Amino acid sequence: MTGPLKLLRTSTFRLAALYLILFAVSVAALLGYVYWNTAVLLQEQTDYTIQAEVQALSDQYQLRGINGILDTVRRRSTDDTGAVYLLAAPAGQRIAGNLDDLPVMPKGDANWIEFPLGVQNGATRENHVARAFFTDLPGGFKLIVGRDVEPLRQFATIIRRTIYYALAIALVLGLGGGLLMSRNFLRRVDAITEASRTIMAGNMSGRMPVAGSNDELDRLALALNEMLDQIESLMGAMKEVSSNVAHDLKTPLTRIKARVEAALRSGSETEYRAALENTVDESDRLLDTFNALLSIARAEAGQARGGLSAVDVSELIADVAELYEPMAEEEGGTLVASAAPGLHVLGDRQLLAQALTNLLDNALKYGARDGETPQITVSGALEDDKVVITVADHGPGIPAEDRGRVTDRFVRLDESRTKPGNGLGLSLVSGVMKLHKGALVLEDNAPGLKASLVLPVWRG
Repeated sequence: MTGPLKLLRTSTFRLAALYLILFAVSVAALLGYVYWNTAVLLQEQTDYTIQAEVQALSDQYQLRGINGILDTVRRRSTDDTGAVYLLAAPAGQRIAGNLDDLPVMPKGDANWIEFPLGVQNGATRENHVARAFFTDLPGGFKLIVGRDVEPLRQFATIIRRTIYYALAIALVLGLGGGLLMSRNFLRRVDAITEASRTIMAGNMSGRMPVAGSNDELDRLALALNEMLDQIESLMGAMKEVSSNVAHDLKTPLTRIKARVEAALRSGSETEYRAALENTVDESDRLLDTFNALLSIARAEAGQARGGLSAVDVSELIADVAELYEPMAEEEGGTLVASAAPGLHVLGDRQLLAQALTNLLDNALKYGARDGETPQITVSGALEDDKVVITVADHGPGIPAEDRGRVTDRFVRLDESRTKPGNGLGLSLVSGVMKLHKGALVLEDNAPGLKASLVLPVWRG
């Protein structure tokens, strides 16, 4: 598509052209109204003046006869005011006035006439138009009183010409402005299109250009860039997950193979049984890993949002704490739970329970220092229209520089690699919080870790 045609087909040019047409029609209507009223007003004033003068001369004729208006007509005919007079005998002969003879009389009962008028202007004679009122006086005398309306006609012509020129200039400037705006708009759209093609070609580092004007195109480009950042982050996470899944699968599968091969070489039924039991255990751990990955994927995709309902957080904390108190006692520690009454959120009770149990599992595994027993507290409170569920322990905690990455899949800190796990617990918790429009907040408990689930309160 050629450049000019491409400009003409842009939505910006079409909008500018439509606005220009509406503007031109509005201006033309306004100026036409002004022109019409001005021309009509001037003509009405002229006609009123002529009629008043005819009436005055008729009154003089009634009072003083023909001699009463002769002096007036003769005197006024010599004034250079553009007035037109003619007093004629019944036969049509000129008696007084500045007209040489009677113009063509109107047909019917009309009294207003317009006729050509020759006006001497220096050495030249110009053709003007006169507008006059014709009346018959008693006795058959004829009286014509009028005005040279050529200046009014020229004034109306100037107004009309001004309207035409104004509309033409508006059209030219409007079309030029529309083309200029379309050109700038098209240049930015082409830049975004080119960036899109670069990204579609495989360069995920490309981004939409931002002009810095904060207009709708900039806002669109910023939104697209945020989307691309998220896509790039997800793709990077997918690559990392794929690599981590392959690594985490390789180790247990290698162990299963080695144990089975060793059992086959031994030929012992006892070894066979032990190999099968170990295979079942490793398979369970693999299934736990896949189930955790599926739960995270579903939570982050928002698949469960359609089934959200009111959840009593106080009751949820009490139920989960009742389940984990015996586990803490088996470890020689304690678990203390408390929650303010009437805490409600809109959510999936099973997923929220899963998130809370993951935090408690971590607290039981890592919530005690060497030689100590786990001391865990679970609490629920309302803070600034947010329901906050907190699990706190007195263990080594998580360093501040690592708190941003421990929610990534398969991330396990060096201190935790000696404990069983797959590095998916906090990832699942984070996914559940995204589903519920909440957040997982990790803080220092001095000593230990304080993990908080921050959720929007639901008041029904």
